[in-house]
Amino acid sequence: MTGGFEGWPRSAFDVLLQLEGEPSVDVRRQVRRQREDLVRQPMIGLLNAVADADPAYEDFAVWRYGEVLLRAWQRQGAIVRISKNVELGIGFDLDGLHVSLAWWYAPSEQIERYRAAVADAGTGRRLVAILNRLEGYQLSGDLMKRPPRGFAADHPRAELLRHRSLIASRSLGCDDWVHTAAAADRVLAAFTELRPLSRWLVRSVSPGSS
Repeated sequence: MTGGFEGWPRSAFDVLLQLEGEPSVDVRRQVRRQREDLVRQPMIGLLNAVADADPAYEDFAVWRYGEVLLRAWQRQGAIVRISKNVELGIGFDLDGLHVSLAWWYAPSEQIERYRAAVADAGTGRRLVAILNRLEGYQLSGDLMKRPPRGFAADHPRAELLRHRSLIASRSLGCDDWVHTAAAADRVLAAFTELRPLSRWLVRSVSPGSS
């Protein structure tokens, strides 16, 4: 894959190491420019390369230094918006690259549509089949203690009915390809693996946008 993206330089890890733990204000200020150039800008390059390969991934955002959530100075995050409350995620840290697909922060009407789709014999079984094919991905989310009211505790998809959000995530690793343009190919391949789940969520839970 071309487009100007050449991976993260090895010095990006040196910058992240300086931000280990709870770095002081002075340290954060000193490495701000380096972090922008060596950590955040390559993430922007990666997302541009992925969007050039597939326009479905054009709507993305890459967090700025001052927008880092939970003071996670060592992690550079980005999202690709697929539909309302459905996002692909990419993270870069000392362990390398991570990808995810998340349906989260959903309004009540989406949660109701999700439950109905999971309970339905057709769409529910299709979701199970999709999840079973996602080898190497960890499934997580906000779970209720038991299936919601109106659904039997022994429902064949009771575990999925407990979800109020659904996240599939995996680590892509930190081999030498992280420092090359091949990193974009790895992310694009992961997005392709996640596409059946994203399509299920858009069609069944978050209709009205592509």
